[in-house]
Amino acid sequence: MFIIFLSVISLIIWRPKGLNESIPTAIGAAITIFLGIVPLDDIYKILDIVSGASITILSTIIMSIVLESIGFFNWVAFNLVKKAKGSGTLLYIFVNLICFLTTIFFNNDGSILITTPIIIHMTKYLNLKPHQKIPYLLSGALIATASSAPIAISNISNLIALKIVGIDLNSYVEMMFVPSMIGIITIASLLYLYYQKDIPKKIDQNFTDPLTSQINIKIDWWMFRVSMVIVVAVRASFFILTPFGIPMEWIALAGAILLIMIRWYKAGKGVKDVISKTPWHILIFAFSMYVLVYGLQNVGLTSFLIKYLQPLVESSHLNASLTMGILLTILSNIFNNLPAVMIGTLSLTNMGLDLQTLQLSYLANVLGSDIGSLITPVGTLATLIWMYILKSNRIRFTWGKYIKVALLVIPIGLMTSLVALYYWNEWFIFK
Repeated sequence: MFIIFLSVISLIIWRPKGLNESIPTAIGAAITIFLGIVPLDDIYKILDIVSGASITILSTIIMSIVLESIGFFNWVAFNLVKKAKGSGTLLYIFVNLICFLTTIFFNNDGSILITTPIIIHMTKYLNLKPHQKIPYLLSGALIATASSAPIAISNISNLIALKIVGIDLNSYVEMMFVPSMIGIITIASLLYLYYQKDIPKKIDQNFTDPLTSQINIKIDWWMFRVSMVIVVAVRASFFILTPFGIPMEWIALAGAILLIMIRWYKAGKGVKDVISKTPWHILIFAFSMYVLVYGLQNVGLTSFLIKYLQPLVESSHLNASLTMGILLTILSNIFNNLPAVMIGTLSLTNMGLDLQTLQLSYLANVLGSDIGSLITPVGTLATLIWMYILKSNRIRFTWGKYIKVALLVIPIGLMTSLVALYYWNEWFIFK
């Protein structure tokens, strides 16, 4: 089982000839099922756990594809530069803000795919030097990925684990939003201090921008406004309607279908681009990865972790937060955060913890897998996608340079969040 798992992770990282990550995970899962390591009863459980979260994430990606087709992201790129009013520092703040909001409204992988090209185009329009581009690109990537922590619906691994632990969306936000935001702001501030000399004080806004003509000619403002209303309504409905038993995936799917139908009615554009651009392989990847994790659990990995971690987790809430946060950081940066958060969550649910300790430990899991995982590019698929986009645009930024910066800022941001998680919940939630 360990040979299968490590082989799959190696192929995901290596990606020979651009191999899609769902292919090695599917092959690994098939071998695991064939060998009988994961029985049929577990398969049914996995399908129940993974299906809803996968549909929710895919639906939000579909919504982002529709928004892209009506010129929304071009409009964002132009206005980021315009609102900065010639200040490189203000542009840095706005870039981080838009990356945060994109993740909140869509998801971390989608945010990387959307915001990274926007930032690259902006830096080209502004004629920034190579070393001046990196502060905007790197901070945008780290903030976009870390921003999946404040609300559970921005990350597929968060959604999957949420169902296992039994925390509803509103409780998650109440317990998690403030601590994770403290960590995100810490990371953005540290990155600014690190790159302060490279961020231009003044940026030249007197450039010939083909973007402006695209906005004036191509953007459909009626469709733009209607789309924004639908996106906000869908996001709000997650929190308003799920307490009444309405599944998240139904809400997300309804929003995606509504956007597609309105675009078809208004612009006569069908679903061809949506079908071709939607990463359907996420369904295969999530299911297959969970099969592998169940396989590891069935051969004793979670029992091993429980034996050595349970005394620490049970000793105090602070120890529970730090232990699970650091463990998930280590596992994520070695294996990738999706299998890591699954391993951590399955271990916790078999420790027999009281409800408060279980919930706090799970939230520390999320901080480790969403923020701590950013120390190496391997930690998240979003970071690997980001590195690929930079390479495709001939922007040189090696793994070594990435890790050098991440090692300075991510551990501090993580520890700040973990400590804040403990005090926030002890002082305000558990009282």
